[in-house]
Amino acid sequence: MSQPANAVKKPVSVKKTILRVLLYFVVLDVCIITLYPYFAMLCTALKSRAEIFSANGTILPVTALWSNFIDIWSRAPMAKYMLNSILVAGGSTLIAMLCGIPAAYALARMRFRGQTAFLGFVIVSQMFAPVVLLIGIYKVMMTMGLTDSIWGLIFINAAFNQAFTIWLLRGTFLGISSEMEQAATIDGCTRVQSMMRVLLPVAAPGIVTTLIFIFINAWNEYTVALCLISTDTLRPLTVGINVFNGYNIIEWQYLFAASIFAIIPVVILFMGIEKNLVSGLASGGVKG
Repeated sequence: MSQPANAVKKPVSVKKTILRVLLYFVVLDVCIITLYPYFAMLCTALKSRAEIFSANGTILPVTALWSNFIDIWSRAPMAKYMLNSILVAGGSTLIAMLCGIPAAYALARMRFRGQTAFLGFVIVSQMFAPVVLLIGIYKVMMTMGLTDSIWGLIFINAAFNQAFTIWLLRGTFLGISSEMEQAATIDGCTRVQSMMRVLLPVAAPGIVTTLIFIFINAWNEYTVALCLISTDTLRPLTVGINVFNGYNIIEWQYLFAASIFAIIPVVILFMGIEKNLVSGLASGGVKG
C-alpha cells in the first residue's frame, strides 16, 4: 500500500548529518586550497609595481589596475605568442589523434604477433619525460632542420602524447561491443567504414576527452620549447611570457597578467567537455 501524502518522513540521523557537514567542510577546504593560487595571481596582476614590493602590502590590491592586462600586449608580442601556442597545441593534437585512433583500434579489435610486446613498449615510452631525452631530441631536430621551428614543436608534442592517446583510446574501444561493427559489416560496410560510421560516434566521449588532454599537455609544454626555439616571434606563450622575467627585476604584475591569459583557453576547454569528461575517462579505463 502507498503511504499517505501527509506521512511524516523519518528524521535524518545525527550521524549522517555530521558526516555530511564534514564532507562539505573537506570539499570547501579543497576548493580553497586549489583556487587560492589563482586568486593570489589575479590580485598580483591588478597591483602596481610599487605596491607589490611594498613592505606593508596585502593580498588584495589597494587600487585595481586593470590596465596591466592591456599593457602586456604593447610590451610583448602576446598575440604572436598565443598564436604560436594555438598552432603547436592544435597541430600536435591533430597528428596524435590521426595516428592514435587507427593504432588504438588495431590493438582493441585485431590480434597479431607481438601485440603484447607492442603494448608494453607503449607503456614504457610513457615513462620517459621529454627533459630526460632533451639532448637526443635536440640532435634529431637539428639533423632534420627543425630547430627554431613551429613544426619541430608540433612533431615533438605529438610524439610524446602518442602513447597516452593509444592507451586511453584502446580502453575506450574495448568498452564498446564489437557486435555493432559486425552488424555494419553484414550490411555491406568495410572495416574502415564500420569504424568511421559506428565505432567513432559511440566512442565520442572518450575521443573528446583524449583530445582535450593532448591539447592541454601541448599547450603547457615548456622545457622542449625553451631549448628548441631561439627566435622570439616563434616562441609559444609558456616561453614567451618570460620576457617579463628580466635579469635585474621581475615584473610580477605583467607576468601574472600574461599567465591568466594563458589559463583562459584551458578553462574554456574544460567547461566545454565537462559533461563528457567523466564518461570518457571511465571508458578509457576498461581493462583489456
